[in-house]
Amino acid sequence: MKEDLLHFIWGQKKLHGRQLTSTANEAITIKAPGVPNQYSGPDFFNAQVEIDAQMWVGNVEIHLKSSDWYAHHHQTDSNYDNVILHVVWEDDIAVFRKDGSLIPTLELKNYVSEELLLNYQNLVEKAKPKFINCEKDFAGIDLFLVEHWLHRLYVERLEQKSNQIEALLKKCNNDWEGVLFMLLAKNFGSKVNGDFFLDRAQALQFSIVRKVSGSLEVLESLLFGHFGLLSVEDCSDHYFLRLQKEYQYLLRKFDLLPILTKPEFFGLRPPNFPTIRVSQLAQLYGKEQGLFALVMEVKTLDDIYSIFEITATSYWDDHFTFGKISKKSKKKLSKSFMDLLVINTIIPLKFCYARHLGLDWTDDLITLVSAIEKEQNSIIKGFENIGSKTKNAMESQAKIQLHTHYCTKNKCLRCALGTHLLNRNT
Repeated sequence: MKEDLLHFIWGQKKLHGRQLTSTANEAITIKAPGVPNQYSGPDFFNAQVEIDAQMWVGNVEIHLKSSDWYAHHHQTDSNYDNVILHVVWEDDIAVFRKDGSLIPTLELKNYVSEELLLNYQNLVEKAKPKFINCEKDFAGIDLFLVEHWLHRLYVERLEQKSNQIEALLKKCNNDWEGVLFMLLAKNFGSKVNGDFFLDRAQALQFSIVRKVSGSLEVLESLLFGHFGLLSVEDCSDHYFLRLQKEYQYLLRKFDLLPILTKPEFFGLRPPNFPTIRVSQLAQLYGKEQGLFALVMEVKTLDDIYSIFEITATSYWDDHFTFGKISKKSKKKLSKSFMDLLVINTIIPLKFCYARHLGLDWTDDLITLVSAIEKEQNSIIKGFENIGSKTKNAMESQAKIQLHTHYCTKNKCLRCALGTHLLNRNT
């Protein structure tokens, strides 16, 4: 037995319409379960409960045992002074408020059906699944319910990313262009160097990028140096030496701190080498001076793709690293890479910016992401293995949210699909 089941029983109104009695033989009628609280304090706010023919409005606290009240030191916490009902699985001790009054207690173990307990055990407490708890039942869930929940999960994912963007916005004094630069740097760094690139982008005032963006080679010098790529030993390449010399000048001019660490190359395919990505990033900012305004203005995928039709400078046509000749090829951004930029940077930034303007672009953004092909990763493959096909990037993003924030954390009873399965035949 886990406390989340008791939260489910109370919050999902499983006890409504039942003749209930407190452990002190008081008649209890639940009028409204209240609002679930995700933070510190009682579990449900503003519940409405009739106890012994008297209506009470206040908070409800839920525990497995009554004695948990004291184990959690609620008796000394003023946040719990307004608890009108203590809901427990087992009543093992009387519980009193700070003023000495007895808190009415509802013991649930005599009111929960065997069917509900069995469904819960099958869903959460059975043997460890290969992928997710409901893997044997997922394919049989009504498609409309699944699609509706995935839609909500995608919006939830955008909200979480928006909160992360808000934090970056505070760090750069509400400079949206600076935030876009940070987000793009993280995505150009990919999984291997993303955090490193983001950290370096945060350490560089975007005003400096603006000042040098009129000269592509100066901009490249700044970014290659700032991202730790100009500390190559024994490189006599003329292009490299020019960049290195320019960066030394920029260090003094803008009072920048030299970097001692380097990005990773190991485990990356050559087109994803940080040298190539930094050159492409420099090309982007050399091409577009007002990138943020442009990104906020465009509405179609084709228009976004046109912004990111960039190629690393000609030096990289026959190089992947400084000083080493390679087979000649243009280093363009691939469509799949641009799709990742749209998914992870453009759409979340548009969502956040719309909120700042008091606008709702959600439907338009969902239409936009739904036009992108689904992502390919182990999570999406896992859902396909249990019979759940993924149609587009909106669904793949939603399934990543589902798997990461619900399935792997056993939050089945906060998942619309988990509660649907638990409600069967109860």
